[in-house]
Amino acid sequence: MVKIRITALFLLIIGFLVGFFVYYSEFQSGPEGSYKFKLGLDLDGGTHLTYVADVSEVPSNEVSGAMNALRQTVERRINIFGVSEPIVQVEKSTFLSSEENQNRLIVELPGVTDVSEAIEMIGKTPLLEFKILNPDQSILESITASTTEEELVALSEQMYISTGLTGAQLKRAELMFDQTTNFPIVSVEFNSDGQDLLAELTEENLGQVMPIFLDGAVISSPVIRDVIYNGVATISGQFDAEEARNLVRDLNFGALPVPIKLIETQTIGATLGNETLVKGIQALIWGMILIFAFLLIFYRLPGIIASVALVIYVAVMLALFKLIPVTLTASGLAGFVLSLGMAVDANILIFERLKEEVKDGSNLHDAVKESVKRAWSSIRDGNLSSLISAVVLFSISGTSLVRGFALVFGIGVLVSMLTAVAVSRSLLLAVSTKKGNAFLSALFGCGFKK
Repeated sequence: MVKIRITALFLLIIGFLVGFFVYYSEFQSGPEGSYKFKLGLDLDGGTHLTYVADVSEVPSNEVSGAMNALRQTVERRINIFGVSEPIVQVEKSTFLSSEENQNRLIVELPGVTDVSEAIEMIGKTPLLEFKILNPDQSILESITASTTEEELVALSEQMYISTGLTGAQLKRAELMFDQTTNFPIVSVEFNSDGQDLLAELTEENLGQVMPIFLDGAVISSPVIRDVIYNGVATISGQFDAEEARNLVRDLNFGALPVPIKLIETQTIGATLGNETLVKGIQALIWGMILIFAFLLIFYRLPGIIASVALVIYVAVMLALFKLIPVTLTASGLAGFVLSLGMAVDANILIFERLKEEVKDGSNLHDAVKESVKRAWSSIRDGNLSSLISAVVLFSISGTSLVRGFALVFGIGVLVSMLTAVAVSRSLLLAVSTKKGNAFLSALFGCGFKK
């Protein structure tokens, strides 16, 4: 019994320390603390942008890869500006949508309520392309003979033809300096697909100019001097360090693998977000109060123990939100409140088994052990089915609303199994006894029925 009570005391101390960590990191560590809660757009306020991607020029079997490259490019660009916890994801319209075959890019920027600022962060949807001179000499002759500005512009666009090498294959660009001349140069590295294409292009167009277009404008016109097999090319020219730095910036963060168009903007003010957060916290508090009341009335002393285990459960969950970290949204708070019921459900299964064991004549100590053992299969199967549902929701959902709910609910299911079986069992064993005790037995009974 001494060992059991030491274990129970240890669990209570651990629970207290976890709760203290949550409190201190949120309220005493200052505004720049490392473990603050990360709030989503609907709780912290911010901007929601919806773009539609033009994939008409992308082969159908490459659309998924192009959209993923688009997401990564926009995410890198946003991160430059230090936006906290941006959410960038892709969505594809379903057969229920009025728009057919739309590929959308969803951008959520918590804390950013200036729509124009948010749009500026992503840029003017520039498209990065590597082209070569059109071998058709008649184009050049037509340009020379053109008489109007409209004809000249139209023919100039035909001077260069696409190579298929775009920002989608660009891995990174880096500013370097020539070790001999100390002139700035730009090193560009392509992924495996770009490496093969670059080798083919440089081999076939050795000595030719390969202009780099950003949103239709030439930003550099390097000459192909060698065949490049390793996917790493060097751009050199008569530009200074600032120009080279701007070129690196444009290559890394200004290039989008496919064109996108802004179709929808939504702004959630900080006041509205704070109101949602307050209501979510109120729902959590009232849920806990009602659960405590139910447990105390129906199960007396075990109900108090379950309430203590529930407090530890909440402390552990909040600590995990900080440490993982989890970006909390309104749907996530809903999943958290719902998970409270799952955490109590396991305790109720144990308590009902406990009453049966006591009625059969077992002493309280043995009854606790046997009730936990007999209830475990039901607890395991019930929580496993809930966990599968959470995993499926998180895996197949394309929206942050559902994924936030599924993530919090799934974590809650796992933690509830720990607190119900480990914490509740240890505390029950610590207050039980093998000797008969009428008063203690009464405290283990139900408040409404024998």
